[in-house]
Amino acid sequence: MRNKLLTALFPLTLIAASCGAGAAGDRAKPITTEVRDAFKVEVLGTFDQPWAMAVLPRGTNIIVTEKAGNLKHWNGTRIEATLALHQIDYGGQGGLGDVVLAPDFEESGLLYLSWAEAGGNGTRGAVVARGQVDKDGLAWNKPEIIWRQSPKVTGRGHYSHRIAISPDGKYLYVASGDRQKFVPAQDLSNNLGKVLRLNLDGTPAAGNPFAEKGGISGEIWSYGHRNILGLQFDAEGRLWALEHGPAGGDELNLIKPGQNYGWPLVSDGDHYDGKPIPRHAARPDLAAPAISWNPVIAPGDFIFYSGKMWPEWKGQALIAALGTGGLVRVGIEGEKAFEAARYPLGKRIRAIREASDGSLYVLEDGSGGRLLRLSRK
Repeated sequence: MRNKLLTALFPLTLIAASCGAGAAGDRAKPITTEVRDAFKVEVLGTFDQPWAMAVLPRGTNIIVTEKAGNLKHWNGTRIEATLALHQIDYGGQGGLGDVVLAPDFEESGLLYLSWAEAGGNGTRGAVVARGQVDKDGLAWNKPEIIWRQSPKVTGRGHYSHRIAISPDGKYLYVASGDRQKFVPAQDLSNNLGKVLRLNLDGTPAAGNPFAEKGGISGEIWSYGHRNILGLQFDAEGRLWALEHGPAGGDELNLIKPGQNYGWPLVSDGDHYDGKPIPRHAARPDLAAPAISWNPVIAPGDFIFYSGKMWPEWKGQALIAALGTGGLVRVGIEGEKAFEAARYPLGKRIRAIREASDGSLYVLEDGSGGRLLRLSRK
């Protein structure tokens, strides 16, 4: 229905979150089992600074976002169409961000996109928009911004703006980074450094833990986050967030309503200038990560794997790692996690998704980033 996707213009301002090559905090070295040449690798296409992807329902078509503002469609054999998103405040960690299909995408054609929009006096902030791909797959119609980071601040980092839809299809979860401003992550009067729980139209969902405070506080599901670059539900319906630490201290967190995850009060890493940060163990009143990394892995995104092609990995997290240049496999034990193996791929890996047959789609980071299909040898 939508095989000729996306060849129109979208007249809105766009930006997104990502960590650029060589960014501080991307230092990493193997600390567990490393498995080389683990996959059969097929190159499917090449993109310019790809950031996220969504696999269409039939499993052979993929929508890819590029940081500079292009939304591209790979039709199973080649890149077929491009939607150019103009007026972008592009730079630093900014560019076009996440893409997620609405629960009823096959009927409605609705997509959710995130980016960072420019404000006044050199400020910027992430947004989430919803729009419809028309029945001919040739245009992006009725675009509507449904959520904004508030307040807009200076700088071009830590937008986060990952999106996840609850398994029941009722709620939209948005990761909002601290924008490298630290303190707002602990302030419930703004939505920086938070995970937000919204209705599908972007309004605050009923029953959120701080709804009685009114205003923006009504959006907040959890707080004390730094820079979330992965947001996924597991098979049990639990929400997990994968978060960049500073110099050390990347985290995988099980997200619970009303919990404070500690940033910038605690971390398992330190500031880039070497100034120490108290460790999570020093504040048992704050939510501790299920696993943390020091040195960092610099995560780009992750999935929970179904087990279709690798049954032994069922329910485990597969992490696209920028710093380690490959995949990191993490097992889950209740509310804790452990690293099982690393799979070097020779490039910074930005995003990962699962195909309908259980093979893996991964996107390399940066200019000339390739879309790869990984399958069992």
